[in-house]
Amino acid sequence: MNRVLIAGVSTRAAAASAVRAGLAVTAIDAFADLDHHKTVRVVPMAHPYSAHAAARAARDLDCDSVVYLSNFENHPSAIAQLTGRHALWGNPPTTVRRVRDPMLLAEVLRRRGFATPDVRLTPGTTSVGTIVSKRWLVKPLASGGGLRIRPWDGFSPLPRASYLQEFVEGSSGSVVFVAANGRAVPLGISRQLVGEPVFGAGGYQYCGSIFSAVDDPQSPDGTLAKAAGALAQTVSEEFGLVGVNGIDFVARAGIPYAVEVNPRWCASMEMVERACGFSVFAAHASACIGGTLPAFGLPHERRFDGAVGKAVVYARSPITVGDTRVWLTEDANIGDIPQPGEDIPAGRPVCTVFATGSDDTACHHALVERAAGVYAQIKAWNERPSDRA
Repeated sequence: MNRVLIAGVSTRAAAASAVRAGLAVTAIDAFADLDHHKTVRVVPMAHPYSAHAAARAARDLDCDSVVYLSNFENHPSAIAQLTGRHALWGNPPTTVRRVRDPMLLAEVLRRRGFATPDVRLTPGTTSVGTIVSKRWLVKPLASGGGLRIRPWDGFSPLPRASYLQEFVEGSSGSVVFVAANGRAVPLGISRQLVGEPVFGAGGYQYCGSIFSAVDDPQSPDGTLAKAAGALAQTVSEEFGLVGVNGIDFVARAGIPYAVEVNPRWCASMEMVERACGFSVFAAHASACIGGTLPAFGLPHERRFDGAVGKAVVYARSPITVGDTRVWLTEDANIGDIPQPGEDIPAGRPVCTVFATGSDDTACHHALVERAAGVYAQIKAWNERPSDRA
């Protein structure tokens, strides 16, 4: 049995997918959640977590291959450190540096005829007229989960290691795909939940995904699906991507405006698995080992009607969780379960909730109800200190 080591901020979903693919899994992450698959060897990280610290922790662990998750894409040198003497299943550091360069990505996509937001490394690299005629976002070059993204006021200097990206009005989404040898097979399109206070999120913070039987309710004729598939194909060709990847975009009138590429396992891949019943990690391994891609395309055969979604529930204030084992045994719709008695600062994830619905709207409503249930449980725990585990 191939022994794979998976490292990243949160590994629970990818590790479970790898187990379904028949692999022996060791996981290094920032949380060591209670609901890791029972066969997964979990190596908890000392806080604070960093990609380099995770890579160092992996040095003495026995494995045949390594896979990185978020946030390694922002630290190519940590990818090199993680790989060491092991086979890397994923994009190498040189590829990651290129595809994560916002200027290069925009240049490549414009040349190939795709819509893309304008990007500037500094306000001074374009005319004043162009700057004031558009709305802009300040984004960190080492971005992740929508954190530290904010509107630009038009005159303030940019923070170090940041850039300007044109704000595009539309619906946030992503396409996830498997790539090898300059080809890509899309696995699915999802709508992203961003900055929703009902989940304790704000600003442009990622807080979930909804994967619908209709890829885009605003584009039921498949226009967006075709365009997103072509986008995945082009990025795979131009940058030589391998394995599973994702592209975040803003959809407007059925056109995906590419925002960034995530050259690794993405959060919405778990929704593809729940909807379609296959191991995305198995597809990742096959693409990385032998360049083999799935036989289906997008849209492909699915085992569901309606929509399936997930939402990240963030702490609205500092909390101490109680006996979370009740979630593990009684609620299959809660994942990424923290350890009993764990202290969670405000703004940090508490857990993930899952739901299905007859359509996108019904699924979102169910997610909101599940999140409300989590907050009610948190309130009960923190109002009765004697009941804490």
